[in-house]
This record gives sequence, C-alpha cells and structure tokens, in this order.
Amino acid sequence: MIELVIDQRRRDLGGFEVGRVLPFAKRRMVGPFIFFDHMGPADLPKGLPREADVRPHPHIGLSTVTYLFAGEIMHRDSTGVEQAIRPGEMNWMIAGRGITHSERFERARREGGPMHGIQSWVALPDREEEVAPAFSHHESDDLPVYRDGGVWLRLLAGEAFGLRAAVKTHSPLFYGHVALESGARVSMPREHAERAAYLVSGAVEADGTAITATQMAVFGSGTEAIVRATAPSVLMLLGGAPVGERFIEWNFVSSSKERIAQAKADWRAGRMKLPDLDNTEFTPLPPDPLPAAGAMS
Repeated sequence: MIELVIDQRRRDLGGFEVGRVLPFAKRRMVGPFIFFDHMGPADLPKGLPREADVRPHPHIGLSTVTYLFAGEIMHRDSTGVEQAIRPGEMNWMIAGRGITHSERFERARREGGPMHGIQSWVALPDREEEVAPAFSHHESDDLPVYRDGGVWLRLLAGEAFGLRAAVKTHSPLFYGHVALESGARVSMPREHAERAAYLVSGAVEADGTAITATQMAVFGSGTEAIVRATAPSVLMLLGGAPVGERFIEWNFVSSSKERIAQAKADWRAGRMKLPDLDNTEFTPLPPDPLPAAGAMS
C-alpha cells in the first residue's frame, strides 16, 4: 500500500540541476534516510567554472552516500582521503562527531562530460551519533548483485533480497539500485519497517498507482508492496528502521538542537579541520535562519 508519493523539487546549482526529494514536509525521513537528492542528468561543459564545485564544508550525526550513474566526482575529506567516484561505485562517509569534505568536478572541467547520480544522508542512531569519522569507497565489483528474470538489483548497503552489503552501517537499513525490464516486478522487502522506491527513469506502477520518473513512492509498514515496470525502468529502493526524531540545519543532523548549535559555533570559529588536500577555501556558515540541508553531501 502506498502512503505517499513525493515529487522532487528542482533547483539550479549554477552548473546543473538537482532534485530534492527528502526531507519533505509530509515525510521527513524514510527509515534512517533523511536526505535524498537526484543530481542531473546533465552534460557538464569543458571549462566548467569552479563555482560549480562543492567547497569544503562540515557534517555531524550522519553518513553521506554518493552513487553515480554517469560522470566522476573527486572527494577529499579531513580524514586524509582523496577518492574519485565513478559510475556504479559508492562513497560512504561517516561524519559522526564531525568531518569536513569537498566535492570537485575536475574531470568534467578538463574534458566535459555527463553527471548523473544520487546523494543521500543516513541519520546515525542515538548511541552512534558521535562515532569517529570514517570513509569507505566501494567499487562496483564489491557490491552484491541479485538477478531474477527481468530484474537486476545491486545492493549498496544493508540487507535485503538475500544479500548483505559490505559497507559498515549503524542501524537496520537497505539501499539498492534496480533495473527492471518492461513487465518485470520487484517486491519491497517486508522485513524493514519503512520502505520507499524512487523512480530515476522509466515508468512503474504500484498498488494501482502510476509512478512517473523523479517521484518517490513511500509504502506502508508490513504490507505487500510490488513495483511493476510498464517500461524499462531504473529505481533506487531504500528504507529501514526509524532512528527517532532528527533536527537538520544546513549540513548538520542531530537528535539535539544544542549539538547543532555547537557544530555551527565550531564551524564559524574555525575549530573543524579542513581536508588536508583541499584546505585553501571553505563554505561559510549561512546566516540564520539556516535553510534545509545543503544541496550536496
């Protein structure tokens, strides 16, 4: 049973558009997923201005997840990591008590090229909000795949469809990239309390409702939920156990407003370490009142 269908809200980042899906006024989170952005698809020009890059900025209380269908992003963070991400690969960054990072479109600046992907944030549970920051990169060959007739599924994180992904998570969840041939069906895993399907491209139906590209369908807990493709389609499936109420300001997520206030003060005062390999500029703290989270993780 579908509880809600969410339309993305498009915004221009100065080089390409993103579509914000979560947080949404009527549905702030799905399981621990508190932020979901669809980047592109776009063709970035050679010589893309540096203003399109995401300069060093901070996070607390969450894990950021980047997954690409096309293009390349260069990630640098305050744990000392420098890592390019390419199609079919995933970057999973645990912010915990605090991390800073940048995202640069350096290859597109040199050569031009496409950009298409999904960025999401996973809120950490109460007992894990202050864990040590960490980063992991997963090649496409490291991500388990399920095939059944016209269904192809790559599990990025968590457990579902008889698969278990290698990335370290802190609460029960699932996150997968699915390709369906026309007429193929995929059942949402019942073992997870909250579940949603985001249609990247194509056309599907569920519970008698047609879902169009760039919409997210949120399903009721414990009910059978089958998504059927009416055209070749690409989806992201996500969900898991709720982690409780979370506050979100700019790039900070926490169960405590006071903790967010401290993070803001730390960033404003320069007390959060910048990436070792990208420390000549940074993103200033926006003036209050802060907008909902930044456009990218």
